[in-house]
Amino acid sequence: MKQKPSYPFWFCLLIVALLVALLINLSLGSVSIPFKQTLTIIFGGIPDKESWRYIIMDYRVPKALTAILIGGGLAVSGALMQTLFRNPLAGPFVLGISSGASLGAASLLMGSGLLAGYTTVQLTNDFSLAIAASIGSFLVLLVVMIVANRVRDTMALLIIGLMFGSITAALVSVLAYFSNAEELQRFIFWSFGAVGGLSWNQLGILGILVFIGFALSIASAKNLNAFLLGENYAKSLGVSIKKSRYAIIIATGLLAGGITAFAGPIAFIGLAVPHLTRQVFHTMEHKVLIPAVFLYGAVLMLLCDTVAQLPTSANVLPINAITSLVGAPVVIWLLIRKRKLFF
Repeated sequence: MKQKPSYPFWFCLLIVALLVALLINLSLGSVSIPFKQTLTIIFGGIPDKESWRYIIMDYRVPKALTAILIGGGLAVSGALMQTLFRNPLAGPFVLGISSGASLGAASLLMGSGLLAGYTTVQLTNDFSLAIAASIGSFLVLLVVMIVANRVRDTMALLIIGLMFGSITAALVSVLAYFSNAEELQRFIFWSFGAVGGLSWNQLGILGILVFIGFALSIASAKNLNAFLLGENYAKSLGVSIKKSRYAIIIATGLLAGGITAFAGPIAFIGLAVPHLTRQVFHTMEHKVLIPAVFLYGAVLMLLCDTVAQLPTSANVLPINAITSLVGAPVVIWLLIRKRKLFF
């Protein structure tokens, strides 16, 4: 008799892990705040020090929520790309959307001399950097959508996306070559990725983008299941390849492009988390996989951010370094141990 999948158990475990990771993330940082005081502040009590309330509610809570949105959004977009291309090495950035965001940010940070009438200070405050990165990712997404309308082969679309990434990376290199040391340093720091520093307004916009991308992903779950067995099989089930491909690309663009615009390019999460989730859930049913991947990515991102914060230290490590150093060895070990990918 076939054993029923224990999905409810694993979902409950992931939700508990998310809450624990969230509390740990809120408690640890450059300023040591007792765990009991953290709980008191979260539940509206009066802490021993008023400064602790400011640190947690105005800095750590937005940062933790940003980490949840980033981790979950990148993980879901990675799962979409791996299914669309049926390629275990596909990630959220294979279509060049992240590279487009990087080009937009680089144009602002390193090409300000080309924009007459503006100073670097005027250009890099408030929403300007996120807007520039969003424009870059949107333009690349628009070009990819046009190409997707003309290209029937999904693998050809993957290669074209990689070529767009190479072109935008080359343009960023040209801008870097002609920029001064200060501009180059600002861009490098942006490219490290960061989950802190977003205002509540920025966090709200990011949340809307992630929610829409997640909703599109769930709505595309049935078509994603069909794509796993090839486009010909999907057609035989009555799936519109063109419309489905558009929906998946738009969802990935909203998730990966929006996150890169607000937090910079963050590696590893989108590529590895879908594999880690499949090792636990043992399913390719996307109505189960997509929510699970989101929770798994959120938990992992919170833990990586906690490590990057270097508790009790004023220094903060680049989040990109932590996601790769912590996660890549785990994935290598899992893949060697299991000797099996789901594609």
